Amino acid sequence: MAARSKARKRALDVLYEADVRGSSATAVLATQIQRRADDHEPELNAYVQTLVEGVALHQEEIDEILSTYSMGWTLDRMPAVDRAALRIAAFEIIWSEDIPDAVAISEAVALVQDLSTDESSSFVNGLLGRISEIKAQLNVS
Repeated sequence: MAARSKARKRALDVLYEADVRGSSATAVLATQIQRRADDHEPELNAYVQTLVEGVALHQEEIDEILSTYSMGWTLDRMPAVDRAALRIAAFEIIWSEDIPDAVAISEAVALVQDLSTDESSSFVNGLLGRISEIKAQLNVS
């Protein structure tokens, strides 16, 4: 598994934990970084921090976009794994110029195929495809 794919999986783990616990993703990340240091484990890939902090910084906008374009689905109704994967990919599509949209979408689909429901991959693919198509028209900071 490529380094960025592993980083996306670790970022998904952090976002999922924060979502389920109702806590801040950056706080969960800080706890994991400290635990790894205390246990003398290797540091997290820097891209994990980039993703978690990017999603946290833009989460309100990301969630609004996901809610607006997810036909018939509210964020609360989506599985937590799907929300985390969608948030990561939406961040990469909209704010990460060095990641091709197709890569962000493919990685998110692969994550939900492995970790979520049978229907999740087609839902995630369709929603992220739509966001990719209209990203130039989105009014984001």
